[in-house]
Amino acid sequence: MASINIKREIMDTVEGGVERVTKALAAEGFGVLTRIDMHTKIKDKTGKDIVPTVILGSCNPNLAYEAYTANSDVAGVLPCNVVVREVAPGRLSVECALPSAMMRILGDDGLTMLAAKADTLVARALKAV
Repeated sequence: MASINIKREIMDTVEGGVERVTKALAAEGFGVLTRIDMHTKIKDKTGKDIVPTVILGSCNPNLAYEAYTANSDVAGVLPCNVVVREVAPGRLSVECALPSAMMRILGDDGLTMLAAKADTLVARALKAV
């Protein structure tokens, strides 16, 4: 089975990691549209604790436009998710969903090829974090 994400570990606080990820994504043309503090939502809704986990919904508007005009079904798998998750005090896992993996869900080879461009940008951003 093909991988659906790429990840790396960094040393930082969760907030510091989110800031670093946001800057690295911006350098590659992505903006952060949404932020979900998953650990807070889980606690609020279930009373249960999980490690600090932040999900960022990121989007490169030019690539999103190109994908949407090629196949509007793409809206169901946008934006690209990036997760910042604490794995130990001061150590984070930064995980990026591969856009091409999300496009494969739609079974549209043209979108998958277009998403390969986004894969390159996301990987470069992850490396820069």
